[in-house]
Amino acid sequence: MTGRVPASAGVGTARAVGAPRAWLRLLGSELGLIFRRPRNLAMLAVLAAIPVLFGVALRTFGGPGEGEGPGIFGQVTGNGMFLAFASLFLLVQLLLPVVVAIVAGDAIAGEAGIGTLRYLLTAPAGRSRLLAVKYTGVAVFCLAAVGVVALAALLSGLVLFPVGPITLLSGGTIPFLDGLLRIGVVVLYVAAGMAALAAVALALSTLTEVSIGAIAGTVVIVIVAQVLGSLPQLAVIRPYLLTDWWDGFDAVLRDPVATGDLGRGLLVFAVYAVVFGSVAWARFTGKDITA
Repeated sequence: MTGRVPASAGVGTARAVGAPRAWLRLLGSELGLIFRRPRNLAMLAVLAAIPVLFGVALRTFGGPGEGEGPGIFGQVTGNGMFLAFASLFLLVQLLLPVVVAIVAGDAIAGEAGIGTLRYLLTAPAGRSRLLAVKYTGVAVFCLAAVGVVALAALLSGLVLFPVGPITLLSGGTIPFLDGLLRIGVVVLYVAAGMAALAAVALALSTLTEVSIGAIAGTVVIVIVAQVLGSLPQLAVIRPYLLTDWWDGFDAVLRDPVATGDLGRGLLVFAVYAVVFGSVAWARFTGKDITA
């Protein structure tokens, strides 16, 4: 006697197989929405232009003198690969966070503001899945934004300055290909920091139906954290501030790489992402959607 597979089992299997495909389709739609939006493309173009202008300025007027700026800046004129590190060090302070705040802060509140959020929730995607897709899309944008800065800076550095083995901040020298690998590590590290900020902006985005409120709130949090981190009297809280770890990628420019510093930075990013992601989930799954 041959056994027969219950029809319900076949339906369950089909659902299990179809769920990842549905999630990927929803993510593809979200990514298309993010990367087709003229505002977001314009911000990526601005991010790409700044390293070029920065490199031209250094080429024309020279780098900072001794003691006038971070050691990364002084290395650019001697080796164009350092333009990637210097550009990220410069932009991670405010412009990259503002760009991320705009995209992440608009993720939920923007949909609510224009009245499309209710229609999205009528689809059988579920609120948790929709929120996960929104955050994943913003995280991908974070990686793209950081990658655009690094690529534009690297290409500009190759054209404007001599390129060769890299002399690290610790005094050692590494070959060109090893330098490229370290740039890739820096891109991933900074993108992780921006993704942590995106979780903060997404949580604020679930609290309002006006995206400008979530965007402004995120920028204010960044500025306040930077001010608090600059006060010697509050040095005890610096390790707990998200902004204090964004430029920690200089650990990559040492020999050996200060993996402990990178690990602590990534741990802080993960904690912020989990905490504020949980806030966003708790608020969004229990929110009464009226718009």
